Amino acid sequence: MPIQRVESKILLIRGQKVIIDSDLAALYGVTTKRLNEQVKRNIERFPTDFMFQLNISDRDEVVANCDHLQKLKFSSTLPYAFTEHGAIMAASVLNSPQAIQTSIFVVRAFARLHQLLGPYKELAKKLNELEDKLQIHDKQIITLIDAIRLLMPAPEQKPKEPFGFHCKTKKYD
Repeated sequence: MPIQRVESKILLIRGQKVIIDSDLAALYGVTTKRLNEQVKRNIERFPTDFMFQLNISDRDEVVANCDHLQKLKFSSTLPYAFTEHGAIMAASVLNSPQAIQTSIFVVRAFARLHQLLGPYKELAKKLNELEDKLQIHDKQIITLIDAIRLLMPAPEQKPKEPFGFHCKTKKYD
């Protein structure tokens, strides 16, 4: 099984990299129903940082963005999302040879994503620091401009000339 196949199943939901239960079940060679049954039987092994259930808006977003998950649109139950640790734990509760073998690819796929995204996290951090510095400088410049305006004399007001049509009348003696 190529790592790219596993990587294509990894989604970003609620700021976490996850695999939807139906994709994970397909990778492990079991039905989604069997995967979810085993998870429910061993629920103590799946804390919220290993697995969470999507809400309706999450599901709708996933369906809109992933063509292969269109069947979720008509499902009566909300799918589960498994984080990297949850996907590995799912392999251990399924305990099938294919699940164990596939979990190796899952681990490699997540590890590769961590490597690919590592430099971008550092870049994002530096951009945030730069943005913070710019905001501080902007405030200082505004304060400086306000101080200069206070020191400047008020502009001289020219008397306003009347506008419109004016008749100059001559008085005859």
